[in-house]
Amino acid sequence: MEPDEQREVYRTIDLALRVGEVLLSSGAGTADATATILGVTAAGGLRGCEVDITFTSMAISYQAAPDVAPETHIRLVRYRSQDFSRLTDVDQLVQRFARGDVTRDEASRELARLTSAGPPYPRWSAVLAWGVMAGGATLLLGGGWLITLVAVVTAIVIDLNSRWFSRQRLPTFYQQVAGAFVATAVAVVLYAVHAPVKPSLVVAAGIIMLLAGIALTGAVQDAITGYYVTAAARSLEAMLLTGGIIAGVSLGLAIGLKLGFNLGIEAQTIQLANLPIMVGSGALMAVAFAYASYAPLRALLPIAVMGALGSLVFTLMTRASFGPSWSTAAAAFVVGLGGYSLGRRSGVPPLVVVVAGTIPLLPGLTIYKGLYELMGLGNLVGIVSLTTAVAIGVALASGIILGEYVAQPIRREARRLEDRLAGPRLVGPRRPVRRRTGPLRTGPRRTRRRRSAEV
Repeated sequence: MEPDEQREVYRTIDLALRVGEVLLSSGAGTADATATILGVTAAGGLRGCEVDITFTSMAISYQAAPDVAPETHIRLVRYRSQDFSRLTDVDQLVQRFARGDVTRDEASRELARLTSAGPPYPRWSAVLAWGVMAGGATLLLGGGWLITLVAVVTAIVIDLNSRWFSRQRLPTFYQQVAGAFVATAVAVVLYAVHAPVKPSLVVAAGIIMLLAGIALTGAVQDAITGYYVTAAARSLEAMLLTGGIIAGVSLGLAIGLKLGFNLGIEAQTIQLANLPIMVGSGALMAVAFAYASYAPLRALLPIAVMGALGSLVFTLMTRASFGPSWSTAAAAFVVGLGGYSLGRRSGVPPLVVVVAGTIPLLPGLTIYKGLYELMGLGNLVGIVSLTTAVAIGVALASGIILGEYVAQPIRREARRLEDRLAGPRLVGPRRPVRRRTGPLRTGPRRTRRRRSAEV
């Protein structure tokens, strides 16, 4: 291979790897990242590339000719971020590159600009959004205005504390422990001063806030689509981060019990009279999480619709005694089904809409209930509650994926793409990219002639 041609191959593969890094770090499934990388290499003129992805690395192997030794390029994924604006911009950049609207060099420069740019909204507004999400969680669980205000302030403190931990480069596990402990400590203080509120709702809201950053959907998607290595890695990460939440809450409960404060949990009953409040709270939680994750503003309306619809389905199914797991699965299926269409129509990846739309379905109160039963009451029934929380998480992720499967357009091109991906598309080009057999496209774009219609 000539040196110039070798340089062009390297640049195309480097662009594909950098795109894949953004997708994986944002929680996209391995199937989506693989297909997007293949789309970039095909649009750049490389045929027959092989992609191998693990949880922390990506590798692309390319053989220019049968009698030429293949070359393999590897890139490590060193960070994890919840930046939906960057994910959306990179997704649109890939689609423009696949259509031929931008050259490879232009796409590479734009990708560098996108990955180095700061957040689109002020950081203080994102911190406030986390507080609004926690307040919406307390309203969803039946809390009043006072406990909602306490939850908002507590969530802001937790987020600021997590940001400080990040600046100190401490692992996320310790951030989860500290955040859960702060929420439980606030509940202990409320119980000690005999505040006329339900302290357990503060803990539940804090747990939901911390669970929102765990990419369980990607783990289940990888398992369903056959990427078992990355599925195991993502599942282990989710278990570790959830274990941090459990450790923080357990520490707070233990201190409360030592001080003589038994933080009881009140039974939650769903009343149809409160249905408008619960639906509105679900929409508020979804929008607040999306804004805190820097989702584009145009996506907030469909996200609100999906959050409200998911809360509505969950409430009605629970009221009909279908149980928490099946109610969550049904609500997640509806969110996944509608999120695919609304996401594409609003110009954002469906992953942004469905992840934000399912935030109201996270089992924050169920986790706290299980921990309280184990530590406060010494009842082994708490194990059943924690197992139920795990089942809810799996039902949530699998319901989303099933909804995406059903929402896929049934066309020949879509079938070919699904055969190659073995899974639904949440990020990346919607249509398969035709592989170019000519030289790599690196020069300036050609002006396309438009045929004028004769009247």
